[in-house]
Amino acid sequence: MKKKRLQYLQIFILTLLSFKMMAQSEITISDKTKIIATAESTQAAAGILKLYLEKSVSKPFEITTKSQKESDASEIILEISNDKKLKANEFNVKSDSKSIYITAPNQKYLRYAVYTLLEIWEFRKFTATETYIPKVTQFTFAKNTSKIYQPSFDYRALFFPDCYDEDFRDWHKLDWHIDDFGLWGHSFSMLVPPKEYFKTNPQLFALYEGERNTESLCMTNDTVVNLVEEKMTEIIAKTPHAQFYSVSQNDDVVYCECTQCKAMNTKYGGPQGSFYYFLNKIAAHFPKTKITTLAYLHTFKPPVNLKIAPNIYTILCPIELDRGKPITNQNNPSFIKNLENWSTTSPQLFLWDYTVQFSNFMSPFPNFESFQNNYKLFQKNKVKGLFVQGYADVPGDLSELRQYLLAKLMWNTDIDIKAVTADFLRGFYGKAAPYVAKYLDLIEANQSKSKAYLDIYSGPVQARNTFLTPEAMDHYDHFLEQANNTVENDSILSSRVHKLRLALEFVYFEQAKFYGKNQHGMFVVNNQGKKEVKPGLTERVLKFSKSCNQFGVYELSEDGISPDNYYKEWIEIGKNTTTHLGEDLKVTFIIPPSDEFKGKGSYGLVDGNIGYKNFNINWIGWYDANPEIEIETKNLDFNLLKLNFLNDQRHWIFTPKKIKIYGFKNQKWELIKEQICNNLTEDYEITTQSWEVENQRFSSFTKIKIVVENQKELPVWRKRKNKKAMIMLDEIELYKK
Repeated sequence: MKKKRLQYLQIFILTLLSFKMMAQSEITISDKTKIIATAESTQAAAGILKLYLEKSVSKPFEITTKSQKESDASEIILEISNDKKLKANEFNVKSDSKSIYITAPNQKYLRYAVYTLLEIWEFRKFTATETYIPKVTQFTFAKNTSKIYQPSFDYRALFFPDCYDEDFRDWHKLDWHIDDFGLWGHSFSMLVPPKEYFKTNPQLFALYEGERNTESLCMTNDTVVNLVEEKMTEIIAKTPHAQFYSVSQNDDVVYCECTQCKAMNTKYGGPQGSFYYFLNKIAAHFPKTKITTLAYLHTFKPPVNLKIAPNIYTILCPIELDRGKPITNQNNPSFIKNLENWSTTSPQLFLWDYTVQFSNFMSPFPNFESFQNNYKLFQKNKVKGLFVQGYADVPGDLSELRQYLLAKLMWNTDIDIKAVTADFLRGFYGKAAPYVAKYLDLIEANQSKSKAYLDIYSGPVQARNTFLTPEAMDHYDHFLEQANNTVENDSILSSRVHKLRLALEFVYFEQAKFYGKNQHGMFVVNNQGKKEVKPGLTERVLKFSKSCNQFGVYELSEDGISPDNYYKEWIEIGKNTTTHLGEDLKVTFIIPPSDEFKGKGSYGLVDGNIGYKNFNINWIGWYDANPEIEIETKNLDFNLLKLNFLNDQRHWIFTPKKIKIYGFKNQKWELIKEQICNNLTEDYEITTQSWEVENQRFSSFTKIKIVVENQKELPVWRKRKNKKAMIMLDEIELYKK
């Protein structure tokens, strides 16, 4: 008994000692602590600190201008210092035996330091409107410590919805390109407007494929240089506080091939050669101005044997990467080599990162596992700045988590990404977090297991056999259903889970269009043999549309369709059905379609499901080839054949040049009809066009062959190097008229 009492006494003494040691090793911060703003320039940061501490402790904190060094009370002292030990993008948080010192070289980084201290004390800003405030009576901070904080990248711009909020940007230490650039992005058409100059002075513009083209400029024309310098002077005068000005190609692959530009391209390694030759001239005229440009498409590689001016900031734009895998030598050897070349060529290297699926904002896009590895790679290769493109102001799928993680990684690539993710999920989804985490883990695992290429311009139909199979969708929905059940009585948390489920709804709708009358499709066949939309499905689409509007999702893709128009289009697709005699006949591709546009295979041409305006759904495509198709009609009694084609000139999809219809009888093919199609006209509206062939002899043939002649030459308005015309064909309809 005495032995047990002795043990209890020892434990009690050790506990007292540990509390005493803790008290000795930590500063206590309470409402008695004064916030010392040493100068007027520190008042704003001091005000931020006071605001949050008072929200937490629920008692007022005092801001004063002078430290009471003789007092024993703790203080938090804010200073802007010219100490050369701190770089322009660093700050220091340190302590002595009683006070905390926050020191930064400027007001912006002093605010960053205050928010860092708050995060140490477990404050969180998950979104612009969701801030976690710990409810405590006091805070503690380790005595006699010092840490200098510095970013992994000097410039960090993130383009997501909450980044429009200045407080959110400051909390997460983000720059803002909208304020920082006097001229942004693709700028050739702004610097030398085609509407103003092309008719009277076409030689200012690129000679491309034998024609002057307004999509680019002549890089060796002195008048172009003079015009750009004049316009730049005007823009700089109007925006004197901007950090950067973009002089960059338009969003196209066009470049000048005149004699002088071609010579520069040969000398300096490609189209980027004449481009940087031109940029160096502009940079020399504005030696104190930071000029940015995009290494993009035909300028993706660095020039050879050409020194780039020190005030040129190259923004490398790796648009064609697999987003489902980390960038490694094994996965992306050519990009790694290009990045390394740029790191030694460009005096100031930035990078434009693409982090969402731009063709489908509401579709799941499991690319989270690649973020940290990629950013470490960029940092290793001397990338000094990042522009990370997301959904802009559209709160797409998982926008809240994406922007949070990306902001944290841009500041510090060494964060514990799993811990930060878990912290966010707990804070943002509450009790639903474990099930949301299971959903995210499973969708990432399914994508990784599939090893499929994850493209920023892909979608739910392409992923139907990888991470968005109907079976996988059922598992995802099960987890989100469990998530919803745990928070159904909390209107805020249940709304957040509901937004996650919109992604699954969107996938279901898109795939339902593709599957048509088959399993998982949008149609059922009624008693009269006609197709009609499944009961209740149209109502679900309407609900989806209304929910998107409520969440501020005003468009479903980059410059794309609105939720209201998505619903209207669904109604049109529901009407766009056919029931014809050729459904389910055997179809054989004599000339097969392109691998990436096979759709459902040959069956897709006679499944009774007519394609609409999205070339990814139901259309079958032949790139630089002439479709040749056989249908086993077996003397079927029909006299009208109808072919449906897509016209989407922005994607190089054109209507045919010629159509030939053959019939097979007596062991030979007989030409039934040759149809010369309309001449092409420039038209960027996406449309469908049908050709009908009527012949009373169709029923006398055992097989019908359709040969479609593709456009041999691209029209001048869409002529681009390494691009050919594509034919998109969908339903082949057979009728008895």
